[in-house]
Amino acid sequence: MCALLQVQGLGKAYGAQQLFADVQFSVQAGDRLGLIGPNGSGKSTLLKILCGLEQPDRGGFSLQKGARISYLAQEEVFVEDRSLTTTLEQAGIACGLKETELYTRVHTLLSRAEFDDPEQKVAQLSGGWRKRLALCRALLPAPDLLVLDEPTNHLDIAGILWLEKLLTASNWPDSPAAFILVSHDRRFLESTVNRVVELAAVYPQGSYQVQGTYSDFVEKRREYLLQRQLLEERLANKMRRESEWLRRGPKARTTKAKYRIDAADRLQNELDELHDRNRSLGQVRIRFDGTERKTKKLLQAHGLAKSFGDKALFSGLDLVLSPGLRLGLVGNNGCGKSTLMRILAASVEEQPDILPDSGKIQLADDLRLVYFDQRREQLDTSQSLRRALAPDGDSVLHQNRSVHVVSWAKRFLFRPDQLDTPVSRLSGGEQARILLARLMLQPADILLLDEPTNDLDIPSLDVLEESLSEFPGALVLVTHDRYLLDRLCTHILGFDGLGNTAYCADCEQWLEWVAESTQQQEQAVKKELPTSAAPTPGKAQPGKLSYMEQREYDQMEERILAAEAELAALQERMADPALAADAASLEECWQRQQELSTTVDKLYQRWSELEERKNR
Repeated sequence: MCALLQVQGLGKAYGAQQLFADVQFSVQAGDRLGLIGPNGSGKSTLLKILCGLEQPDRGGFSLQKGARISYLAQEEVFVEDRSLTTTLEQAGIACGLKETELYTRVHTLLSRAEFDDPEQKVAQLSGGWRKRLALCRALLPAPDLLVLDEPTNHLDIAGILWLEKLLTASNWPDSPAAFILVSHDRRFLESTVNRVVELAAVYPQGSYQVQGTYSDFVEKRREYLLQRQLLEERLANKMRRESEWLRRGPKARTTKAKYRIDAADRLQNELDELHDRNRSLGQVRIRFDGTERKTKKLLQAHGLAKSFGDKALFSGLDLVLSPGLRLGLVGNNGCGKSTLMRILAASVEEQPDILPDSGKIQLADDLRLVYFDQRREQLDTSQSLRRALAPDGDSVLHQNRSVHVVSWAKRFLFRPDQLDTPVSRLSGGEQARILLARLMLQPADILLLDEPTNDLDIPSLDVLEESLSEFPGALVLVTHDRYLLDRLCTHILGFDGLGNTAYCADCEQWLEWVAESTQQQEQAVKKELPTSAAPTPGKAQPGKLSYMEQREYDQMEERILAAEAELAALQERMADPALAADAASLEECWQRQQELSTTVDKLYQRWSELEERKNR
């Protein structure tokens, strides 16, 4: 079977920095490929090369003839004052979609993405909903190969679960035959991909791939790296024996043994290369220092409540932070997690910038609190990396020891030649590492970390997890990384977005509680409404269609008749003997006939789905 995509020996460098070399893999129909690797290994660059947005330095790739490829970038650009419908319609026209098919695909995708109002302006969307719209735009041309760069960025847990369901479903029309995605979300990778490729300098071929889930990859990668370490040890032992022979003196080193001298040189080169590769997979060295305080109750909050306008975020919230407690805050975007973090952080300041509407917070004496803000407002992006890491000179004080800024930078995988680079020119992952480096210089009783995992690669996430598990103080963590939450946190505080909170054992229990809470809220609203009350436009009711779906249903018959009329006219034209003499025109008509037949089938299928829901 011909591969959808064949990659052969791709290499790319920027100046002296080699991103990757000799990358080789193929993508078949049914492949769900996860591309991973440390920050700076070239994952995003590789995707851009495959989509024709950048050129490789060497090597090449081939796409199956006639196959369509679609690309979702990390950050998407929209015309802000356009509606969702217009945004997708314009994209569909650019893809060459015909009017009937365009209408069906636009509204089907908006419905699948769970947008309530198709006429809503793009400017009104949050980051998570903009990401959903970007996914709709990428899926609009019905690609054979879908390429996704960090698709979970800006999505909350509900959005990530929606995306998992979308990518793994095979029962919806025009689903991609295969996809390639870059992600650092380990639980998301585990749920979606059936093959993993890692780009890293540690591999002689520049990459390593495993057929299976992410957990399968982790296990086989561990075995592979262990074998490489054992190989290095064997080569080192052999090199020691050869070195001893070379030192024995002239009598043992006759011209007859010259081949052995040459072999020893080759062995030394091989050992040096293997040694360098085995140590090329650098890791951030993260360790948060506690104050060793023995106080059992570091912070106590009673009856906390906060609202913005008519929206209640939380109320009646009680909280006790003690040494060793690792509390995860979970909830969809906008539910109040970051607001609670800011209130807790502000409670130790003499002039707090935010206060609860009600409730009180009690602090232990001389409490030391460190706060990681997801907005990264603590960073002065006009500073150089050198000043950001060591603001008071050429060294920092860590664990009562002076550490030179060059050594300190290397702990966080920064090269010495980067020290004079402005922070504004560094990547998101590099900026996150700067903040973590600064936090490590401050011994703390309580760590408040708001989305510290954003932009961090998987090796950095592993080290961060290990460091936080060893922190002796109290930890409050906001993250959408379910893998980190489940492995690290001893307690979960869940938000339902309706002003309620509850302590849960894990993310699964929180999801069940949110579903139950939402159902109870909907039932309470129904009881309060008069029986003659009309349903809210744009919201699907049991046994009813949403506003968007009803509009689609009302126009469906007309669109089917138009498509069938065009198909009948085309078939009549193809029966004309004069057309048979024009091979090019006949081929064009035949292709259009196939497109129209497919469109009519899809319209009838969609009409049947809507009819069934309407009469349910």
